[in-house]
Amino acid sequence: MSKGLEDVVASTSAITFIDGVRGRLVYCGYDIADLSEHSNYEEVTYLLWHNRLPQRDELAAFTLELGARRRLPNGVMSSIDSLSLDCDTMDALEMAIASLGIYDEKELSRMETAQSIASKIGTIVAYIHRHKSGLHQLEAKEGTSFASDLLYLLTGKEPDAFSEKLMNVLLVLHADHELNASTFTARVVASTLSDMYSSVTAAVAALKGPLHGGANERVVEMVQQVGSPENVPEFLQKKLASKEKIMGFGHRVYKTLDPRAKILRSYAGRVASTSKEKNDLAILDALADEMIRQKGIYPNVDFYSGFVLQHLQVPTYLFTPLFAVGRTPGWLAHIMEQYSNNRIMRPIAEYTGSRDERYVPIELRGKINA
Repeated sequence: MSKGLEDVVASTSAITFIDGVRGRLVYCGYDIADLSEHSNYEEVTYLLWHNRLPQRDELAAFTLELGARRRLPNGVMSSIDSLSLDCDTMDALEMAIASLGIYDEKELSRMETAQSIASKIGTIVAYIHRHKSGLHQLEAKEGTSFASDLLYLLTGKEPDAFSEKLMNVLLVLHADHELNASTFTARVVASTLSDMYSSVTAAVAALKGPLHGGANERVVEMVQQVGSPENVPEFLQKKLASKEKIMGFGHRVYKTLDPRAKILRSYAGRVASTSKEKNDLAILDALADEMIRQKGIYPNVDFYSGFVLQHLQVPTYLFTPLFAVGRTPGWLAHIMEQYSNNRIMRPIAEYTGSRDERYVPIELRGKINA
């Protein structure tokens, strides 16, 4: 038995390879460093779904297809409009994906369904945000990239080229990560031959858990608590002495620096321009140095992603929903892979309870041992 299924091989997959010792992350044979530098959301989505990079005409057609599917059905918008303004954003996202299964176009192929979900999830998150914030809703555009349109829908501003690039980097880095909790959940649901909408809804529910999504939000809060790089040693000493978890550090798979954290640290250094950003980044670096020195534990992807999202003017309560936006292409890739060679997931448990109890009528219970 392996508690938490640690190191248990539960499936074969040609989607993502992780080398936890050397700190490598590979999508369909391509290193994440190359993809984050040179690729974008649309191309990586194509790669994950087809296990190869597209030709120029294939990418152009795929990008147009995704762009044409961004607008939400009226039923989904009405469902979100009916929510209270203080609703939990991840609860709203679960509801919206499930309602998309009701109101989306009918008789779509699996690939068309995947395109619809991957195209619309960014629009959904932006619609939820603007609903909760009391902002007027904006209409998704077809002639722009996914990353550019997502930023526009969130902020109401046309992003510059570097902001678009930065969002693409975040989306690419979060696109897939093998059989993490949410992806495994999606594959379990898909293994029953349930539909894609249900499988993605289940994945969102798994991501909502604080042990999976949301750590980058906690990192931002931690930086605010520290206040200054000089306060890091004392802050860590107190936290470690009380055995509190330091958010943004450690990973079940990586035994060294998470390659995604390395890439995000590079971009964080490029965008830090205000005095606050420079101070926050100095705190992050000091925390990283101390944790590596004292505990031999390295930052993970959540450590710097919140900093980058803040630079893009994304509020902290949207950090986990945007994680879901980035991870959706990977979830869908795994769902389709599960469908292609399916066997229903049905592990067994090591039973630890009693085996030979005798039934006692209710009127005698409590009297026998009296």
